[in-house]
Amino acid sequence: MSLGYFLREKRTFLGQGLLAVVLSICLLGVLGVQTVWADEISPSTHSIQPYLKRVAREITEFTLDNGMRFIVLERHRAPVVSFLIYADVGGVNEPDGQTGVAHYLEHLAFKGTQKIGTTNYQAEKPLLDQQDQVFEQIKQAKAEGNTEKVQQLMAELEKLISEADQYVKQNEFGRIVEQSGGVGMNAMTSTDATSYFYSLPANKLELWMSLESERFLEPVFREFYKEKQVILEERRLRTDNSPVGQMVEAFSSTAFKVHPYRRPVIGYVEDLENLTRQNVKDFFETYYVPNNLTAVIVGNVNPNEVKRLAEIYFGRYTAKPKPPQLNIVEPPQTEPREITLKLKTQPWYFEGYPAPAINHPDAVIYNMISSLLSYGRTSRLYKSLVEDQKIALSAQGSTGYPGDKYPNLMLFYAMPAPGHTVDEVATSLRREIERFKTELVSETELERVKTQAKAGLLRSLDSNMGMAFALAEYEVKTGSWVNLFEELEKIDAITPQDIQRVAQTMFRPETRTIGRLLPDE
Repeated sequence: MSLGYFLREKRTFLGQGLLAVVLSICLLGVLGVQTVWADEISPSTHSIQPYLKRVAREITEFTLDNGMRFIVLERHRAPVVSFLIYADVGGVNEPDGQTGVAHYLEHLAFKGTQKIGTTNYQAEKPLLDQQDQVFEQIKQAKAEGNTEKVQQLMAELEKLISEADQYVKQNEFGRIVEQSGGVGMNAMTSTDATSYFYSLPANKLELWMSLESERFLEPVFREFYKEKQVILEERRLRTDNSPVGQMVEAFSSTAFKVHPYRRPVIGYVEDLENLTRQNVKDFFETYYVPNNLTAVIVGNVNPNEVKRLAEIYFGRYTAKPKPPQLNIVEPPQTEPREITLKLKTQPWYFEGYPAPAINHPDAVIYNMISSLLSYGRTSRLYKSLVEDQKIALSAQGSTGYPGDKYPNLMLFYAMPAPGHTVDEVATSLRREIERFKTELVSETELERVKTQAKAGLLRSLDSNMGMAFALAEYEVKTGSWVNLFEELEKIDAITPQDIQRVAQTMFRPETRTIGRLLPDE
């Protein structure tokens, strides 16, 4: 598997940076219906701005009495609608000792309700309760070192799981959606947020309202212990059995000392093994409250009808206090940090520098520096390390790692070519970085990357679901979806002097984190 896969999977689905989230979805093919407007205009601010202003005028927003937020964009080009529920909670919000609980909840979210996913909930529920009681006994027996009792209890748990299975209607939620013409049903958990999304025909608006409101109103976290094994296997595949996965996890815990960005979204094995259904319920009840949810609906809909149905279905949610806000701040880094792993693998080199959160005034400049250095085959790192010097097989990077709601990292990574070392790669990478501090980037190069950035923004909005994700991310992370439509102006305003100023601030030896993944000979 590629390194890009593991960097995406640190968010347990998607990639790096606010716009990259949407672009990654494009690449993964879950965006729904494609539109045609991006082919009708060029990526110049002059031609795009009128379109974006027209789009902004087609957006309706409202908040229910319980605090749940809705953003609706009318697009009547095709009889389809894309739906997204964006929960402002991710891996960073997990309690100590419960890493992975946000992702675990995402896995359980489509298991159904008291009405969906079961043939007889009244008979099923006592068996679920008994499973939890036996699991607590298993944990106690493990703590006492009583292996024989653990084995007996495990057999009892398996029996209870089998008995409960007779009432389970596997994937009923998904079948309802598919039989109604739905596509792309999925979910993702990142360090910063959790999202649930799919698309339906336009005449299924009320079905979505009914299904989604029911799913969050009275969820049943059935098949909990089966899903535990699925998630542990996910972790084994992604991290424990992967040298790159191990390096990514070790690098994060080196670069961040106190902020939860240091922890893997998938969770640590010990935490996953000990997580209980009650842990998931408590997490859900704390963070899945109306004023922490944003629904974005894009497609062939009537905003008045959306509001009417939202009040009927989602209005059933009881208003609750705002969840606790994360107040952990990573202290300034004052000396370089390094981590080296020797495993059976090809060598890789990592280098990271602190970058600000997405709502910082200079965030767009950081993104531009990242693109100049590492976006595509025309980037400086690719041309220098891969094409000219031929010391690397690949050289890439991004800002917004492992999330961008809080101060994060601009991360670069490269694979040395055969016969070359990570130290050679590091020297050349550092040389390219230093150029930004001492030389002004040319207007020609800057304009080229600006055009790429604007074209990337257009591609990310070239679908209902892409637009839904962008609106949700900007609404929650920057304070308003309106900021999405100001992004192009910010890109155009960047000057060579801005690039140099930020580079001199960011690329300092004392703030550098280095990771070396070396082959174990």
